[in-house]
Amino acid sequence: MLALLVFLPLVAVIAILFGAPARLTAIAASALNLVVGLAAVLSWKAPVWTSSLTVLEKPALHLSFGFPDGMSVVMILLSVIVTLAAVLSGKAPEGREKLYFTSSLLISAGALGAFASTDLFFFYAFHELALIPTFLMIGMLGRGDRREAAWKITIYLGLGSIVLLAGLVWLANLTGTFNIQQMIANQALIPADAQKGIAALLVLGFGTLVSLFPFHSWAAPAYASAPAPVAMLHAGVLKKFGLYGLLRIAIPLVPDGLQAWLTPLLVLLLGNILWVGWVTISQKRLDTMLGNSSVMHMGYIFLAIAALIAFPENDLALPAAVVLMFAHGISIALLFALADRIERKTGSIDLDDLGGLAKATPLLAFLFGIAAMASIGLPGLANFSGEVLVFLSAFRNYDATTGLGPVQIACILSIWGVVISAVYMLRAYRRIFQGPPVKSTEAAIDLTLAERVPAILLIVALLAVGLYPNLLLNLLK
Repeated sequence: MLALLVFLPLVAVIAILFGAPARLTAIAASALNLVVGLAAVLSWKAPVWTSSLTVLEKPALHLSFGFPDGMSVVMILLSVIVTLAAVLSGKAPEGREKLYFTSSLLISAGALGAFASTDLFFFYAFHELALIPTFLMIGMLGRGDRREAAWKITIYLGLGSIVLLAGLVWLANLTGTFNIQQMIANQALIPADAQKGIAALLVLGFGTLVSLFPFHSWAAPAYASAPAPVAMLHAGVLKKFGLYGLLRIAIPLVPDGLQAWLTPLLVLLLGNILWVGWVTISQKRLDTMLGNSSVMHMGYIFLAIAALIAFPENDLALPAAVVLMFAHGISIALLFALADRIERKTGSIDLDDLGGLAKATPLLAFLFGIAAMASIGLPGLANFSGEVLVFLSAFRNYDATTGLGPVQIACILSIWGVVISAVYMLRAYRRIFQGPPVKSTEAAIDLTLAERVPAILLIVALLAVGLYPNLLLNLLK
């Protein structure tokens, strides 16, 4: 059954290439995947969700899917929700429907395959599959300096993937297998003197894919240039691959090596939160502001990962990271979807060209306000649950007799990021929706029923997890 989740988008791609209606086929496949994904959440421990096919005998490669734990289930759930919202939000340029919707489905299939794979080779390969349509969509159907953005993201993520591949191959050689669970069981085979080098490769490789400071400068231009579904899928889902990889592979296999790099990691994550946060405040376009905001919020998830590295017995750090990955993925996808609607209705996304939009589009203003409040961390929405868990996890192993440690100091400094988020998000909301209408917003039309559906889908997810975080936390026990 889990293979159905991964291959259904690929079957839809083939159908579209052979003449099936592109948008309708993409929506049908994504809606069915959402149903299957919800079924997986309800019964993920059942054997029906495990499958394996031998692809190569030596070295042993298996196209195998399964749920080692609840973290994979949450990532699958995030993927299917954002995929349906992205496909519903997309409006393909005339004559480019096939490229537009097949690329969106391929990105989704790559993310689903990576999160569901229990074989290291396919874990990596599915992620690379998703990058190809990402590059193509930005370069061919993007806006602004799309070719420069496409080349930049290609170079950064290509180099990051190569570094990551070196670390993964090193691990596979030492453990003698590509099966991730077997690798963890063979962790004792990894020499202590090799862990530091492997950890450096994994942090650098996964970190570049996640836009860890200072390897982050590809993200904001890429998201600003990308069509809405690509920005939603990459920022909301695919970028979580690097975080998932650190939690799934790096921490279980090279814990001592990661501890050696803990202080540099704390410095870099503060770069994400504070430095990129200040950069976000200075942005004058909504798309680049959201792109930098996405980079900034990765720092909080890295803080939870750092807390787990420092104290492996920390029982809050992993749930904190997973809940915030889900919450950020939903909220940033919602923001990019609504930003696209603002541009379509006003012809601009420059904050200086907008104002008073709430008068003409009250529903759009209301939905964007919910998305903005989620990004800030308003109680009752999923981001708040994730961020509170992150801050609590940083102090989970605090010892008053020894004073503040590096993780606690980083946590105290990172709390200023909440203030920074409020500044740029509230300022953007005021400049777009408040004040007297301007020429570009006077004749704007509010959201149609079809435009409301993907936003409502994402908001329901934010509210459900925000009001009852145990929906996800129970999966992680």
